[in-house]
Amino acid sequence: MNNDKIVVGITQGDTNGIGYEVIIKALADARILDSCVVVLYGSSRFLGIYRKFVPEVEQLATNVINSAEDARSKRLNIINAVPESLSMEIGQPTPDGAKAAIMALTAAVADAKRGAIDAIVTAPFNKHSVAEAGFQFPGHTEYLIHEFGKEDGLMFLCSENLRVGVVTNHLPLSKVSSAINVDTIVSKLRLMNDSLKNDFGFIKPKIAVLGLNPHAGDGGSLGTEEIEIISPAIQKANQENILAFGPYSPDGFFSIHMQGQFDAVLAMYHDQGLIPFKALAFDSGVNFTAGLPIVRTSPDHGTGYDIAGKNKAMPGPMQRAIFAAIDFSNNRHRIAEMYANQLEVKPFENNRRERNSQPE
Repeated sequence: MNNDKIVVGITQGDTNGIGYEVIIKALADARILDSCVVVLYGSSRFLGIYRKFVPEVEQLATNVINSAEDARSKRLNIINAVPESLSMEIGQPTPDGAKAAIMALTAAVADAKRGAIDAIVTAPFNKHSVAEAGFQFPGHTEYLIHEFGKEDGLMFLCSENLRVGVVTNHLPLSKVSSAINVDTIVSKLRLMNDSLKNDFGFIKPKIAVLGLNPHAGDGGSLGTEEIEIISPAIQKANQENILAFGPYSPDGFFSIHMQGQFDAVLAMYHDQGLIPFKALAFDSGVNFTAGLPIVRTSPDHGTGYDIAGKNKAMPGPMQRAIFAAIDFSNNRHRIAEMYANQLEVKPFENNRRERNSQPE
């Protein structure tokens, strides 16, 4: 394996969704296999079945391997992390489809922990199905934060001109207000600020912070969280030299395109951030988990059961997720080398380890 190339692990997601289809179509773009080494965690059998549904992708060199260290450039390396005994029911949420998604993710995380891969790109799974199959986390983000032993992480939706993070992730709306406090907001601002520097390359990023209530509380008449929690959090972040501003009224912020004045936006809860993001950047959005020692991205769409197996899924989001994983990983390595050369403490963990060289 070429040590100079980023190694990207891709998890298959739900067997019965559009995961395999978008992976196959995405990797038909030769630029991806030229830019990184790809390891697919899934099943060579399932991949073969889905390839038949995508006849336009004629050339895709594959390589079944037992270990990520055996992966080679310019081909799709496959680790059979999912047993062939699991069934496939294309277009339907099933226990076996959910189990396969969990097994693929678990295998990829194990390799990431030991430094065998630099990044994980996750194809989508169905949150309800994986929960019924024993997955004890609301989503990929929470699972990865737990697995890498982090106290916090940031769900960060990114496109070329728009970056939106959220304070609370997959949480019922009725619990949002009680989950927001000064320390939580400051933690998210730290993560966002560090990511904007280390992953995106901003020198002095500017962050807009949204309010929680209509009209950002309207001076306290529509809620006091802005006065009692959000504004103090912004002030505390400013004291740490984080350029955070706000709180801004959520309903008007995006409608008058204020996001263009900032490098990123911190929303208070899931839909407050994701609805405007998907409205403005659905076709170009990438879901990124900031704050991990490895890079994790995913396409900003779901399992697509209704179009699974019909050759209708568009590969653009998966391609952008892979390219983002490559870019973020390269940025981290460059910055880590810069700090190492200056004999300073690195600003983040570098999970990469030296790997044995293999011929291409």
